[in-house]
Amino acid sequence: MHARTRKLALTEGLTAGVLFGTASIFIRFLQNLDAFSIAFWRLIIACLTLSIVLMIFQKSFHLDLVRKNLKDLFILSVFLGLHFICFISAVKDTTILNATVLVNTTPIFSMFISSFVFKLKPSHLAIIGLTVSFIGVCVIAYAETIKFDTNSLSKSFSTSLKGDIEAVLASLIEAFYLNYGRKIRNQMTILSTMFPIYMLTAVVIGFLGISAKSKIITLPIETPIFFPLMGLGILPTAIAHTLYFSSLSNLKSFETATMALLEPIGATILGIMLFQEIPAYLFVLGAALILIGVFFIAKERK
Repeated sequence: MHARTRKLALTEGLTAGVLFGTASIFIRFLQNLDAFSIAFWRLIIACLTLSIVLMIFQKSFHLDLVRKNLKDLFILSVFLGLHFICFISAVKDTTILNATVLVNTTPIFSMFISSFVFKLKPSHLAIIGLTVSFIGVCVIAYAETIKFDTNSLSKSFSTSLKGDIEAVLASLIEAFYLNYGRKIRNQMTILSTMFPIYMLTAVVIGFLGISAKSKIITLPIETPIFFPLMGLGILPTAIAHTLYFSSLSNLKSFETATMALLEPIGATILGIMLFQEIPAYLFVLGAALILIGVFFIAKERK
């Protein structure tokens, strides 16, 4: 493997964080699909995308390393599959606002897991950066609520507890996924790691979906569904999630998770361009806090 730097890992994490903002845009067009179908087909599309990349650039698959680490890859796939299902279900069972804010508690869970399980203590600078960024996410969440009228506001605070719990579970599972995946990332190249993870995750979700009597086997070919599904599989999955996992090579798990806090900024920018959804003025303050927090993380030494 080529020598990697913290700067490269930060660039990967930042790029992934921005591209994650496309996920909510694409999912908005997939309301007629259940969580299992969305998760399954986004992973199949991601696998096809990575296989094309492997063939074009003639990259080695490192099958020997895949066999050697198959158990760990499968465990990561179970984590990732459960995370996708919980988060997509949360978006359907509660407001997107609630789901997005609660799932972005991942850096906090990840920091505790890193500290108490893997003995990786965060520095004071990292804690400050994480705290400032999370406050920024909360400010953006509040900015969104004040855009609603009184009736809409009351509805937003009476959403299903089930969806909120699913979002928190998605966050907790992702924290374990990142902490557990850090060891594998340092042992294998990124493409030879993510391709089997996506494949195994699709199998896990397929099995769970069939058990739940989901119609995941049928690929939706209707244009209003097919193209958003393709976008979901390529941008926030094949590209963003691969870069996200790749950044674990030189970042602690909670640092990588903090990069994902850029998601609401990316989603809001896309919302402005595609749906003319202008955010409240407080969004600027929240975005600034997130960027300041990310800057503190970036200034941290390896």
